[in-house]
Amino acid sequence: MGSRSTIEWTEVTWNPTTGCDRISKGCDNCYALALAKRLKAMGTEKYQNDGDPRTSGPGFGVALHPDTLDQPYRWRSPRVVFVNSMSDLFHAKVPLEFVRRVFKVMADTPQHTYQVLTKRSARLRKLADKLDWPSNVWMGVSVENSDQLVRVDDLRAVPAAVRFLSCEPLLGPLTELNLEGINWVITGGESGPNARPVDPVWVRQIRDACQEADVAFFHKQWGGRTPKAGGRELDGQTWDEMPRLAATH
Repeated sequence: MGSRSTIEWTEVTWNPTTGCDRISKGCDNCYALALAKRLKAMGTEKYQNDGDPRTSGPGFGVALHPDTLDQPYRWRSPRVVFVNSMSDLFHAKVPLEFVRRVFKVMADTPQHTYQVLTKRSARLRKLADKLDWPSNVWMGVSVENSDQLVRVDDLRAVPAAVRFLSCEPLLGPLTELNLEGINWVITGGESGPNARPVDPVWVRQIRDACQEADVAFFHKQWGGRTPKAGGRELDGQTWDEMPRLAATH
C-alpha cells in the first residue's frame, strides 16, 4: 500500500523507484538519504541497494520496484499521491521504459491526482515529448535558490496540466522568478539538526509574486530542528492554496 504522508500538500506517497544522488545545494541535508540508511538497517527490502558514498549512501542506490506498480489500482477512494518521495523519477538510472510504465499507471487511474517532483529538469524536458501526459499528473521541479531558476524554464516546456515549484528548502531569494505557465508554488524552510535558516523576506517575495501572477501559493513550514518547530504561519495566516485544476474528489 502507499504510505500515508505527513507532507501537508499531499495525502499518500508511492515509490515505484527508490534511491537518488545529491546534485545541488538543496540536497545537502537530504531527508530521504538519512531515512534510507535507517530503513536498510531495519532490513527493509526496498532499501538494500547502496549508492555511491560521494553522492548517495547506504540503502539509497537507485532501484526499480515494478512490483509496486499495481498499488494505485487497488486504492478504493481517490487520493492525492506524491510520486517518489524517496527518489527522482527522472534520474538518469531510471530507464525511459520504466518512466512510461509509471505514466501508464497514472493515466489508467484518473480518479487519483499524482504529484511528480524532480531536480533533473533537463532530462524531464528531454523526455517530455516521449511521454503521454494525462490531466491528473502535476509536474514540479525543485528550486532552492537562484542558481536553479533554469529548472523553471525546463518545466515550462513540459505539457503537464499543472506545473508547480517546490521552493524547499528555500536557501536564497528568487527575485528573478518568472511564473509564466506555472500553476502552483510551495515554499518551505529546511528541517533537521543541520537546518539552514530561511529569511521570511524570501518567502514574502515569492508569495507576492504569486498573488500578482494569480498563482496558487502554499507555505509548508518554517522548519528548524523539526519540520513543525517553526510553525507554518506567514504574516498571521496559513497559506494552503492549491491549483484550480485539481482532480475532482
